[in-house]
Amino acid sequence: MNRVQADQSLSEVHESVDTTTPRKGWKRILAYIGPAYLVSVGYMDPGNWATDLQGGSRFGYQLIWVLLMSNLMALLLQGLSARLGIVRRRDLAQANRETYPPLVNFCLYILAELAIAATDLAEVLGMAIGINLLTGLPLIWGTVITLLDTFLFLLLQRYGIRKMEAFIIALVATIGCSFLVELFLAKPHLGEVVNGLVPSVLDNGALYISVGIIGATVMPHNLYLHSALVQTRKISDDKPGIWRAIRYNLIDSFIALNSAFFVNTAIMVLAAAVFFKTGNTQVARIEDAHRLLQPLLGTRLAPVLFAVALIAAGQSSTVTGTLAGQIVMEGYLRLRLNPWLRRLLTRLIAIIPAVAVILIYGEGKVDDLLVLSQVILSLQLGFAVIPLIHFVSDKETMGEFAISWRIKVLAWLVALILVILNVKLVAEETTQLFHSDGLWIWKILLTLAIPGFTWLFLIMTFQPLVRKYKARRQIPPMHGDVVNLRNLLVKPTERIAVSLDFSIADEKLIAHAVTQGKKSVHYILLHVVESVSASYLGSASDDDETRRDRNRLEAYAHQLRDMGYQVETALGYRSRVNEIIRIVKDSKADLLVMGAHRHSGLKDYLFGETIEDVRHALPIPVLIVNV
Repeated sequence: MNRVQADQSLSEVHESVDTTTPRKGWKRILAYIGPAYLVSVGYMDPGNWATDLQGGSRFGYQLIWVLLMSNLMALLLQGLSARLGIVRRRDLAQANRETYPPLVNFCLYILAELAIAATDLAEVLGMAIGINLLTGLPLIWGTVITLLDTFLFLLLQRYGIRKMEAFIIALVATIGCSFLVELFLAKPHLGEVVNGLVPSVLDNGALYISVGIIGATVMPHNLYLHSALVQTRKISDDKPGIWRAIRYNLIDSFIALNSAFFVNTAIMVLAAAVFFKTGNTQVARIEDAHRLLQPLLGTRLAPVLFAVALIAAGQSSTVTGTLAGQIVMEGYLRLRLNPWLRRLLTRLIAIIPAVAVILIYGEGKVDDLLVLSQVILSLQLGFAVIPLIHFVSDKETMGEFAISWRIKVLAWLVALILVILNVKLVAEETTQLFHSDGLWIWKILLTLAIPGFTWLFLIMTFQPLVRKYKARRQIPPMHGDVVNLRNLLVKPTERIAVSLDFSIADEKLIAHAVTQGKKSVHYILLHVVESVSASYLGSASDDDETRRDRNRLEAYAHQLRDMGYQVETALGYRSRVNEIIRIVKDSKADLLVMGAHRHSGLKDYLFGETIEDVRHALPIPVLIVNV
């Protein structure tokens, strides 16, 4: 396990595709095409199949408008995600880490990992079902076999991002062609399909499936993924180059996500035309759909294409799920696991519940688990969408590339719809749970979880707004009376503390400190460790980041001692503000030197508040150096 040294998303392939080389026509567009296709496979994974099949077999064409609405939401949100990565060269996880307090970030990280685990669960089950349908191998063995695709991911990664994109596009084409043939065989009534695009009232059963469809379509991990994948393109830093990248990535998203919309619609239309219309409304399992396709359509080709497309969907999604896991872990924790270990852990987290359900409840409950995984994804959407809207709306960090007020209103409306649907679903499911007998463990856990989720949601939503409001409300005090200068004596400076952050600014901070005190003053070099281990273990922390920080601090001190300066070092843990104050007081420093990084927007509020809080809490002078 290594600490990420550079703030780059997917550093192995960061800016590995050069779009700055002069190209004409389609060659220019093709340089940008690819990231959205890696994202789109998450919109047609096996979790979508389960929800689309249930929606089509139980409600006919009624829920096609939900698919359309979900696709429009996906186009908007993925466009915002791509814009964040292109303009700020930050993925969503990195932007969150730079904006929110550590506790909020840790909670967001856990939710993101749960979303990835739920996604991988759907991929594991889908692959296992596809293998079972094609070969007859039991689900339990098919689930275990899915571990082998770990090596496929590592093989693709060796050949670079363009080869990985080509592999995914080939799988997407396989899925699309399979369902094109299926629709030709099913011959759905086009008039009824069009009527399904008209919104209708949803009862409880339709609402549950609809929320699952939204969760399967607009997926939290895809917002992290897209903001990182666009950074695999090296773009011009000038305004025309950035606008060009935004425009071509929108084209990429439009084509890729509409391909996913076609696949999802095809699955639902197929289920409606073949099952709903023949009275087989009880078809809720992928296996049942596969079994009935041949007798109802009169050809052996249909179930074979169905199984092949299912395997292709599961295999393509598993690649992007691993990339998303890497992005989330590196962005939030600045930790990088070996790719094979990261993939193995992700897959094991998905396999364990899948195997448990198969062993305890039998294969008949697998499709219910698929739908549940998609509902879990939908419930976590708000925790990815709302920070994203905050970031791309901020003119301080995005400049002229910040979204317009019309897009902002539309984005917040989408977020509101998602939150309302999720709250409604949670309320209904909670009411049903508390009216049932027993299940006391789940009732207690839910009682504890709801206030926690509410707190996290409110902090995540309103903290950036409160900081902006405070910044606007800062009014300089009015001038007072002229003061007579009678006492200009100041206690001589004997001890100077220097707060370092191990950036290129350190040298400038130390230079200003030694200029203030020369060699007659005692210097205290301090740094606050911000790793997850340090946050919980404090001074007992001994992780890789803590050791590296301690060694670097001692390296600075050693160089200064060789120059004749008196130096000591001090590490702090947990809270940056509290630890700086504690170390300065414990060391009895007469002056503190800190750096102001001149960040804009949200980062300025975060780091600016650190300086202000430290300055107000200390009775000694604080020298702020712009770096």
